[in-house]
Amino acid sequence: MKPKVCVKVPKNFGEKAVTLAGKLGIVDKTLAIIKQNEDLFIPLIKQPENEQITRLTQEIPTLQITTKVFKEKKICSPNLAQVLQKNLPANLLAKLPQSFDIIGDIVIIEVPPELENYNATIGQAILDTHKNIKTVLAKAGEISGVYRIREYNFIAGEKRTKTVHREFGCQFNVDVAKAYFSPRLSHEHERVASLVTDGEILVDLFAGVGPFSVLIGKKNPHVKVYAVDLNPEAVELLKENIKANKLSNRVVPLLADAQEISKGELRGVADRVIMNLPETAINFVGSACSIIKPQGGIIHFYGFVRKPDSIEQIQEQVKLAIEKAGRHLETFVYSKSIRETAPYESQLVLDTKIK
Repeated sequence: MKPKVCVKVPKNFGEKAVTLAGKLGIVDKTLAIIKQNEDLFIPLIKQPENEQITRLTQEIPTLQITTKVFKEKKICSPNLAQVLQKNLPANLLAKLPQSFDIIGDIVIIEVPPELENYNATIGQAILDTHKNIKTVLAKAGEISGVYRIREYNFIAGEKRTKTVHREFGCQFNVDVAKAYFSPRLSHEHERVASLVTDGEILVDLFAGVGPFSVLIGKKNPHVKVYAVDLNPEAVELLKENIKANKLSNRVVPLLADAQEISKGELRGVADRVIMNLPETAINFVGSACSIIKPQGGIIHFYGFVRKPDSIEQIQEQVKLAIEKAGRHLETFVYSKSIRETAPYESQLVLDTKIK
């Protein structure tokens, strides 16, 4: 076979590169990705245009455009829609969800009301097409309450909500019915962890089971992370994850209210604060400002932006909250919409440097 144009990326950026190149419509899905030493080579259908290269390198600066000889993929197993073709009416097949979340060996799917009578059929089809999946759960409501959890309907496989999820070399015990966890933030966990430097003290204000805290501790042996959460079930799982990843000397679990602890033992201790509570994080900016050291630091603020609002409007809200807390906004180091969460709504991150 002739050499084929491709992108070369470090392995830890492979999933991100595939996703981004896929969104740009330039991945050649008929060819197999090559793993070579610490790099991945992802085949493309054509030479990317300058605008596409710019988009790729903005997200992954180390990405390179090169050529490589690829092998064709083996014939894939039938997908979910193909398996269900004979079991669902054509008009309902079109309403079948195009994606779902995989957490460990559990699939979480959002089944439209029109398909609820076919829950068991859909669940079994997922088990048949994904051999590593043991349980299928359907969302039965929105994320709600101070603990950010939702209810699920069991539809196939083993009747449980707890699993072990692996991400960037870390192991996480997760119970989706008791503590919030999103696999869709994996690249954000890795991005923040890659920014941390030796000697930093961090506070993860809404830590959950520890996806930020544990990965930061794993990647950075000379840091201290205080992982705070109000949900006792989440903190118990967090303790399991600290132990499983051998991080007892770096990550400290704290069952506490963010506002209360910011006035006490964590006041003025941190170089960096993580605020992954997008629904109400704006109400806790003052607490984050109290936790940051007097000389300043970085706050990773996560929020939702809903049209017609813009990122700039959220930035203005954060700036006013910082000033109200008696601190000064130096700059927004990084501002980006990181994922769509609903029609006309997305989650954003603001890396905020304050004095």
